[in-house]
Amino acid sequence: MPGVEVAMVAMATELNLAIVRDLGFTPPPAGPGDLLIALRGADPHRAVEELDARLTERAATAATSTAAGQPPLTTWSAARTPADLVLVSVPGEHAFCEAYDAVEAGLPVMIFSDGVPPAQERWLKELAEERGVLVMGPDCGTASIAGAGLGFANVLRPGPVGLVAASGTGAQQVSCLLDWAEAGVSHILGVGGRDLSAEVGGLATMRALRLLDDDPATELVVLISKPPDPEVARAVREVAAGLRTPVVEAFLPETDLTEAAGRALRALGRGVPEWPSWPGARRGTPRSVRGLYAGGTLCAEAAALAGPGEFTDFGDDAYTRGRAHPMIDPTLRLEAMSRVGPDEVVLMDVVLGHAADPDPAAWLAPAVARTPATVVIALVGAAGDPQDLHRQAAALREAGAAVHVSNAEAARHARSLL
Repeated sequence: MPGVEVAMVAMATELNLAIVRDLGFTPPPAGPGDLLIALRGADPHRAVEELDARLTERAATAATSTAAGQPPLTTWSAARTPADLVLVSVPGEHAFCEAYDAVEAGLPVMIFSDGVPPAQERWLKELAEERGVLVMGPDCGTASIAGAGLGFANVLRPGPVGLVAASGTGAQQVSCLLDWAEAGVSHILGVGGRDLSAEVGGLATMRALRLLDDDPATELVVLISKPPDPEVARAVREVAAGLRTPVVEAFLPETDLTEAAGRALRALGRGVPEWPSWPGARRGTPRSVRGLYAGGTLCAEAAALAGPGEFTDFGDDAYTRGRAHPMIDPTLRLEAMSRVGPDEVVLMDVVLGHAADPDPAAWLAPAVARTPATVVIALVGAAGDPQDLHRQAAALREAGAAVHVSNAEAARHARSLL
């Protein structure tokens, strides 16, 4: 509204209370179940009236759009409607209770939230085994159920390959390469980055493998994970060996993601294409690589392939607390780019798809043009993504960046420039 300088409407979690204090407000006593409203401007009372009107309008619309006349107020009551999956995206300290209600109701659940303790994750997944449902997550950023994307999701053609992934961006990379090769994907079942750890024991991974084995649309499964616990990996391999559906294993760093996509294509009897790339400008005399990544698995893969340098995963919990994920908010990566010099190669990922930045080249291309460093970009996306991959690639190449749809090939190219 005209005259409003600051407006924040959020649940009164500790994090949001801290943000409000940083904005110069003194919040009243409140807890995470309360709605916190902070407004500053020329006429705050008018702003409050407008907010009340909008909230009232939304509540009335929601009430009239449900058959019962009252929308569900809790996960437990919502699970008693004709729902078939629950997505939990609340602060991590509150995610367990919501996920528990979903599992108790016999529904699979995707936990987008991070910050859930490993012991709670293990307990939920043991309960899910008893109830015969799948827990995806916590910290599950990507899933796709019969083409319906959850979290960060690319627009993929349907096909015979199912993915089980303890890595969101890892799943996006492999599925997008398969899409480039016109192979297509049946489902992507994310299981959370810790599922193959000793603490969790691969419970969701093994259940997801069995689910895809029972799915008539899935002819091949690709299993993706950062380095698993050796004993957990052994147990998972035993399950995979007993399936009717063949499984292609992609455990980093033993296998890079592009190699895994190629192995999947060969297992289907298809050829492996040349992955598209666009050349860029070489600047200065690069001696090391500076990795500025949004995806943790992509960052780990690049660090293993690109040679000497410094790599930062800006999607790590340490960087996302209190701000949006770097696939949405470019601020921290732009700041890091402003500090690089001509003796470095900047290597970074740009991930497209639903929920990601609607036009990443709009902010990144000017930064690429300004920097004295050579820039190499892994552009992870599918032809059907709303950002238009070819337009993004053209804008970044015009600014001087070398662009690859394969993160592994981008990392190797960065190494070759040193």
